[in-house]
Amino acid sequence: MSHPSGQSPGPSAGEAADDLPDVAPRLRALRRRRGLTLEAAAQRAGLSPAHLSRLETGNRQPSLPMLLTLARTYGTTVSELLGEQAPERDAIIRGGRMGPAEADGWTYRQAGGRGRAMQALRVHVPYGAQGDLVRVHPGEEWLHVLEGRLRVGLGDTVHELEPGDSAHFDSLTPHRIAAVTHEGAELLFVHTLLQSPDPHAHPHA
Repeated sequence: MSHPSGQSPGPSAGEAADDLPDVAPRLRALRRRRGLTLEAAAQRAGLSPAHLSRLETGNRQPSLPMLLTLARTYGTTVSELLGEQAPERDAIIRGGRMGPAEADGWTYRQAGGRGRAMQALRVHVPYGAQGDLVRVHPGEEWLHVLEGRLRVGLGDTVHELEPGDSAHFDSLTPHRIAAVTHEGAELLFVHTLLQSPDPHAHPHA
């Protein structure tokens, strides 16, 4: 998907709290649980410490791509960041039980089990989203276009995907996506969830 640096200013703190009521304190708690300082966590996520601090205090709302980045950084899932805990790991995921969630214009539904190393989502990408944002991180990503058209940039190459087309790539390849159709694009998205090993202990910030 795309790198969170360069994000346009998000909604006000009040609006962020309405949409994602518990994400700010949860981000801070997860960072401390991993033994990371604000500076160390921000560096891993490709953010400035000030930006991460605003997310942790609720002064800025994270987009879905940013939530994905932070989930990888802390070795967890977007579901945990949003406080969506399943009582057990069911092998079967019923569509009617997975309500939509929104973050910064993105709408997504869980399409896989929670708390696993591979996360599957059904995502609606709004028109033009992320066209100028680039991201690089460990792992793999796979996406499959269900509706609309999607522009996928991989390194210096740009591809336009139609419904039925897929992309499967190493996430260390600089990548970005944008919905080409004004109605946005609907896709299935799967990514590996990796936590970078850290041999050094960090004092809590």
